[in-house]
Amino acid sequence: MSHYENLVAHFTRLSHFHHLQAICGWDQAAMMPEGGNDARSAAMAELAVLCHKQLTEPSLKAMFEGARKESLNEFEQASLTEMERRWQQATVLPEKLVQQKSLAGSRCEHAWRTQRKNNDWEGFKENLKPVVELARQEALIRGAASGLSPYNAMLDLYEPGMTKEKLDPIFSDIKSWLPGVIEQIIEKQEQNQAIPLQGPFSEEKQNQLGLKIMEILGFDFNHGRLDVSTHPFCGGVPSDVRITTRYTDDDFTSSIMGIIHETGHARYEQGLPKQHASLPVGEARSMGIHESQSLFFEMQLSRSPAFVSMLTPLITETFGAKDNPAFSPENLLKIYTKVQKGFIRVDADEATYPAHVILRYEIERDLIEGLIEVDDIPAIWNRKMQEYLGISTEGNFTDGCMQDIHWTDGSFGYFPSYTLGAMYAAQFMASMRKTVDVDACIHTQNLAPIWTWLKDNIWSKGSTRSTEELVIQATGESLNPEYFKRHLIERYLND
Repeated sequence: MSHYENLVAHFTRLSHFHHLQAICGWDQAAMMPEGGNDARSAAMAELAVLCHKQLTEPSLKAMFEGARKESLNEFEQASLTEMERRWQQATVLPEKLVQQKSLAGSRCEHAWRTQRKNNDWEGFKENLKPVVELARQEALIRGAASGLSPYNAMLDLYEPGMTKEKLDPIFSDIKSWLPGVIEQIIEKQEQNQAIPLQGPFSEEKQNQLGLKIMEILGFDFNHGRLDVSTHPFCGGVPSDVRITTRYTDDDFTSSIMGIIHETGHARYEQGLPKQHASLPVGEARSMGIHESQSLFFEMQLSRSPAFVSMLTPLITETFGAKDNPAFSPENLLKIYTKVQKGFIRVDADEATYPAHVILRYEIERDLIEGLIEVDDIPAIWNRKMQEYLGISTEGNFTDGCMQDIHWTDGSFGYFPSYTLGAMYAAQFMASMRKTVDVDACIHTQNLAPIWTWLKDNIWSKGSTRSTEELVIQATGESLNPEYFKRHLIERYLND
C-alpha cells in the first residue's frame, strides 16, 4: 500500500476508538448511575491514552513524509492536510499530560453536577484549579510548537485560523452597539407584551412535542436519539448521534428550543460525507461552523414568524390548548422572540446571547494567558455581567460562573464559537434567501430546499476546505458581522 493508504487505514482504526469514546461520554452524562463514575473515569482516561498513542505512533512521521511525495488528487491532499493537522496537535502533548487532563476533567465535571446545584463555589474551584493548571501547560506546549500565544493555541483547536487578535476587534464592535440595541428592543417589547403560558407542562408531553419537531427538522432517528442530561448537548458519532435536553414543568419553550438547537448540530453530523466518516477530512469543519448550524436551526429558522405559525397547531394539540389565546401564533412568537436580560447563557435570546459569550471569552482568554486566577473568576464575572447586561451575580455561583460545563473538562477556546456561529448563521441565511424562498418552504411545510442548500454548501463539504474557503464558497465573501447586526435590527426593531 502507499503511504497515504497506510495513513487512511491507521486513522480509520483510530476513528473506531473515538466512536467508543463518544458513546461512553454520552452514557456518563446521560445514563450512567452515580456510583459508576470513578471506574468510568479511569476507563475513559485509559482510552484517551490509547487514542493518544495511536495518534502519536512514531511510524506516522515517515508515513506523512512519504505521502507528501506521492501523487495525490485534490481530495487526497485535503485529507492528508487534516490528518497531519491532527497528528501535529497530538504529538506535542506528553502522554502523562493527556491522562492527567482526562482524570481531572472527569472528576471536575462529575462533582460540578452536585456543586452547581448547591451553589458550592468553594468546592468547585478546588476541582477547577488543576483543570486550569493542566490547560495552561497544554496551551504553553501547543503555543511553543505552533508559534501562537497560549490562548490562540487553544482557540486553534476549535476554530482553526482564528486568533484573539481577530476576535478582539469583532467583539469590541459588538459591545459598542449591542447594549443599545438590547435596550431599544426591550423598550419596544414592553409596549406589546405576551400573555404568559401557564403550566404545568409534563415532561412526557414536552418529550413527545420535541420528537415531533425533530422529525419535521429531518432528524434521522435510525441514526440517533433524544435523552435528558444536566446540560443539553449533542454527542455520539454521525452514524449514531445522541442529543439531550432538560425539562422544567413550568416552561416548555426552553426544552423545545434546546432540542431544536441540538438537532441543528445533529443534522450537520448526519449530513457529513458518509464515505469519509472515518477520516478527519469527513468531520465538521470547525466549532464555529458547527454552532452556525445549531443557531441557524434555533434562531434563524425556528424563531421566525413562519416557523412559529407552522408549529402552533402541533403545540396546541400536544398541550390541549386549542382555544387558549396564550397559544396563538402571534403570542407564541412574542414568547419565542422575547428579549430580556437573564443569567443563563443556554436560555438567552439571540440579542443578549453574544454578551454571555464575550464575557466568557474575555475571562478564559485572560485565565489561560495567566493574567487572572481561578479565585478571581466570580468577581470578574459579576462585574462584566453588570457592565454588559446590567444584572448582578454576586454570591449566585449557580447562575453565574458555575453554569457551564465547558471549563470543567478544560475546553478553553470553545466559547467564541457560539457568537462566531451566530454571525455565520446570519450570513448563511442571507445567502440562502437569494436562491431559496425560505418562508414559502415553511408555509408549505416543504423544508427540503432549505436542507438541500445546507447540505450542498456546508454539510457535504466536511473539512475539505478551510473555514474561510467554506464561507466564501457558500456566500461569496468572508465572515461579515454586519449580517448579524442587520438580522437583529430587522427582526426586532423594524416593523
